[in-house]
Amino acid sequence: MIGRKEFMRPAKILFIGLICCLVGCKNQETRDASALTQTKIPVADVSFNKDESPSAPTGFKPFYIYANKGARENHYVPSGFMGSVRCVSLDDTWQKNCYQGSTCMKIVFDAQCSRTDQKWAGIYWLNPANNWGQRKGGFNLEGAQRLTFWAKGEKGGEQIQEFTIGGITGNYPDSDVVVMGPVILSPEWKQYTLDLRGKDLSYISGGFAWTTSEDVVPDQNVFYLDDIRFE
Repeated sequence: MIGRKEFMRPAKILFIGLICCLVGCKNQETRDASALTQTKIPVADVSFNKDESPSAPTGFKPFYIYANKGARENHYVPSGFMGSVRCVSLDDTWQKNCYQGSTCMKIVFDAQCSRTDQKWAGIYWLNPANNWGQRKGGFNLEGAQRLTFWAKGEKGGEQIQEFTIGGITGNYPDSDVVVMGPVILSPEWKQYTLDLRGKDLSYISGGFAWTTSEDVVPDQNVFYLDDIRFE
């Protein structure tokens, strides 16, 4: 017959083995946790979509003023003619030597015409069209770091006194204004940038504008614009 001690010995060995396994597993978990603590894990460069974060510092999607004629991405309308409006023409379906896409914008300012009028002119891209601050409109562009656009002159040397973002007043004024200029255009396409960091872009109905005057335009100012966007 098997004695009681002999019967209990396998069970005791099994129990001790189980305890050792548990202690060993626990020690392994502790070592693994310690290793993770000591390992420097690189932090991902997380960017947020504008809909996910109000500030969206690195995830602001390109927001177009002009991509191509009739493009769904366009958010503003070149409807705010200023100054000597009869001396300015805009063709936003121009198709020759555009920077990108199938169309760009050709603008002509007749300085001689302007000398008998207000002697200056410009165009605002507004939302909604013809909105000089009397109606609600515009967009919350918080998160945009800059506005970029491409421009060139017909011959080179054409001067634009100011490029502007915001600045619309009235019952529903823009939350800020940014101005760059004067700018002397070259005959080749060149990208220009307006720095928007630190600006209040919570309400912008005047998305983009240019102005110039007969003081700096000897005869005719013919220039081209393309790919205007917040980013």
